[in-house]
Amino acid sequence: MRKSEREIVESGRLITRRVLMLGAIQAAVVSALGLKLRSMQVEHADEYRMLSDGNSIKIRLLPPARGLILDRHGTIIAGNEQNYRVTLTREEAGDVSAVIARLRHIIPMSDRQVADILEEIRKRSAVTPVLVADRLSWAEFSSIALNAPALPGVTPEAGLSRSYPRAGDFAHVLGYVGPVSDYDLSKIENPDPVLRLPEFQLGKVGMEAKLEEPLRGKAGSRRVEVNSAGREMRELSRQEGQQGATVQTTLDAGLQNFATQRLGSESAAAVVIDVTNGDILAISSSPVFDPNKFVRGISGPDYRALMNHDHRPLADKTVQGVYPPGSTFKMVTLLAGLEAGVINAGSRFYCPGYTQVAGRRFHCWSRGGHGMVDALGSLEHSCDVYYYELAQRVGIDRIAAMARKLGIGVRHELPMSAIAEGIAPDRAWKRARYDQEWQVGDSLNASIGQGYVLASPLQLAVMTARVATGRAVSPRLVRAIDGQPEPVPEWPELDINPLNLRTARAGMDAVMNGSRGTARRARIIAPEWQMAGKTGTSQVRNITAAERARGVISNEQLPWNRRDHALFVCFAPYDRPRYAVSLVVEHGGGGSAVAAPIARDILLYALADGLPPLTAYPESERAKVQKIWSRMNLTPSARKGEGRARA
Repeated sequence: MRKSEREIVESGRLITRRVLMLGAIQAAVVSALGLKLRSMQVEHADEYRMLSDGNSIKIRLLPPARGLILDRHGTIIAGNEQNYRVTLTREEAGDVSAVIARLRHIIPMSDRQVADILEEIRKRSAVTPVLVADRLSWAEFSSIALNAPALPGVTPEAGLSRSYPRAGDFAHVLGYVGPVSDYDLSKIENPDPVLRLPEFQLGKVGMEAKLEEPLRGKAGSRRVEVNSAGREMRELSRQEGQQGATVQTTLDAGLQNFATQRLGSESAAAVVIDVTNGDILAISSSPVFDPNKFVRGISGPDYRALMNHDHRPLADKTVQGVYPPGSTFKMVTLLAGLEAGVINAGSRFYCPGYTQVAGRRFHCWSRGGHGMVDALGSLEHSCDVYYYELAQRVGIDRIAAMARKLGIGVRHELPMSAIAEGIAPDRAWKRARYDQEWQVGDSLNASIGQGYVLASPLQLAVMTARVATGRAVSPRLVRAIDGQPEPVPEWPELDINPLNLRTARAGMDAVMNGSRGTARRARIIAPEWQMAGKTGTSQVRNITAAERARGVISNEQLPWNRRDHALFVCFAPYDRPRYAVSLVVEHGGGGSAVAAPIARDILLYALADGLPPLTAYPESERAKVQKIWSRMNLTPSARKGEGRARA
């Protein structure tokens, strides 16, 4: 019994010691917490108050770098440049007017600019940053960053902006980017949030617009802690965006530049196609404009100057412009007749200078006529009467079907804006368009590329490539995206008798190299680069019987906008075609005198991969060519050894 009492006493003492130890531990913890609370509330009160008072976590989108656009050799033709800018967020700024007033002491802003900024802020959500100024100098950018405590809601940003290092050379094919507008957003069902970033740049026209999604890339993000004044306290995390895809085009920067310079101030367009694979090597519309001005915000006077220019520099004449193709269309009519079997290469018609149909005379360009003409001679001399006679035998429906087979009246899909379909008219087309029946006179006009027929320079280049190769060559502009080559289709053979194609090509050869060829002066005499071509002159006004009686007024005597269009198509080398060129000079006058020499020079540049030797030109043309090169600041010696083998 006594033993049990001792055990009880010992057990009680053990419990008491444990309670005391536990109490001591609790007292130590409470003391530590008390000391920490004292430190936070007394010694570091200001620091923690700043971190906690109204702080919040914000997610900031990081705009991705736009993808590069390269020429076929890797030269950058659309890139990005550093841009310093500043934005303002209404929710974080508080008194917006006061903040902008303080900001005006650092960077200059006109009253008009301030009014525009305030209006934009009013329209946008309170949490959406609005661009206040961009393209700041480093000094301005640094000064804003240093004065950040006095500028709540103001965020200085270092970003990228689109730039076009080749200025106007690629203006029409590439297009340009610009700020995202409300109209742009209205056209997109579920807009990418990055599109709402201030001054985010979106493709507006051209390749920039058509390839917008791969070029845009993916936005990144950063998590930041901001205080009640909107000032960023610290960056919590960052995920960089994904740069847009790099697009390699089929274009050749050197050839494009040469074509643009060679067109000069003319209202004109030129297209160069590699007939072996459909690659567009150059596609130039003139006059050009500087797309960098649109990226940076074009001024009112600059924009009005472009809009009011009679040569329409903003229009892409290569794919949007459609013209009566004139005599360049005669290969279509000839092949339609040959395929229908109504003529052969030896078929001859007599040309007295006109054809009489239903009491109306349809005149040949040669007032005295050409006499007896066969198929090859009809192209060599460009005899209109031959085609008037042929059109009555073959009919418009066959001519229209051949035109479409050769690429006219067909919309060629390319990443460019507003590509025209052109017109290859037939009976059904006129009935649907005008509710009228087709007339014989319509066929005669169409047979020589006048009347209702309309074609773009791109379509004429495709037509020439198909005649040259006998294959259904189609144009392409994209060579690779992010290093992945775009497949080159195996162009099928055209359903045209090769002998008939050979006849058309022989006629085009005679145009350049025949003793009476209409473009003989613009020929290439280097045998390895022998060229075949066809001139064209399309009227833009009616010539009355009275004017014909007293003499047709020459183009030089007419106002510019009433002169004929000058056209030319060609390919070379004749025996193994590689390149096809089409060229249109609006109101240029005669195709042989104006368009043919320009097209020949562009074709020779492509063949030589640089300035060709003067020995490729007829001796009578060399002095003229040297003057042109001098005006363009080009010399053969300066280009020697710079040529690249075309991939």
